[in-house]
Amino acid sequence: MTRVKGPARLPARSAARLAAVQALYQLEMEQPPLASLLDEFHMHRLGAEIEDDQYLEADVAFFDDVVRGVAARREEIDGLLTRRLADGWSVARLDRTMLQILRAGAYELVARTDIGVGTVISEYLDVAHAFFDARETKFVNGLLDAIAKDVRAD
Repeated sequence: MTRVKGPARLPARSAARLAAVQALYQLEMEQPPLASLLDEFHMHRLGAEIEDDQYLEADVAFFDDVVRGVAARREEIDGLLTRRLADGWSVARLDRTMLQILRAGAYELVARTDIGVGTVISEYLDVAHAFFDARETKFVNGLLDAIAKDVRAD
């Protein structure tokens, strides 16, 4: 997985989103059983000290919801992403980390209607900033905004 460039201290839901993207990346690359992956994150990653920085505890239930939700609805989510990608692009062409950010954000837009569109997009822009430069972050913003218009009335 790409090394995170951003700040280490995050609120619980923000930390959960970042961890969910990392877990989804690992799920895509290694294809472990989902229960084992979640257990690994619960036991060894969420709230861990990494490179002398103590990460805040992540909202574990929220983390689980995002990871399980993306895994369960991956085909639907990838369809939403594909419809909004430029001609000639597919999810297979996207950077693997970028794809997980987009999947997690799209999942929240589709399934977590209790969270406002602006909050979802802003949070995943922060996650994107941890891995990518401004150009890629603008891509995340544009794609998640387009998906929000497809799936939300608010």
